[in-house]
Amino acid sequence: MSDPERSAEGRVVTLCGSTRFEAEFAAVNRRLTLEGCVVLAPGMFSLPDLPGDGEADEAGLRERLGRVHLQKIRMADEVFIVDPGGYVGESTRREIAYAESLGKPVRYLSREQAPRDHAGPPG
Repeated sequence: MSDPERSAEGRVVTLCGSTRFEAEFAAVNRRLTLEGCVVLAPGMFSLPDLPGDGEADEAGLRERLGRVHLQKIRMADEVFIVDPGGYVGESTRREIAYAESLGKPVRYLSREQAPRDHAGPPG
């Protein structure tokens, strides 16, 4: 019988991290989806051009997107931090603290990546 803590099938996972890592988000999303997870990710990686004086509109949009992302964290069984090289910015640190305050397990990409140069010879 499989361990329910280790089974990915049907688990809801929210991805968090800097949106500068769009390619890494896509790779993690694909991997987790293939494992059977339901993946919730940022809906966009850059803000759209806003008409007129977009500064106030941009602030409002950022705030709304932030609230949506916190809802995705609330919906998750776990949170997965996309942190190539261990980079975690201020907003991601807030999201981690929020997830932990809700008792959500938090995993990190940087802690799961095995160094490639330590691989032994083919056996």
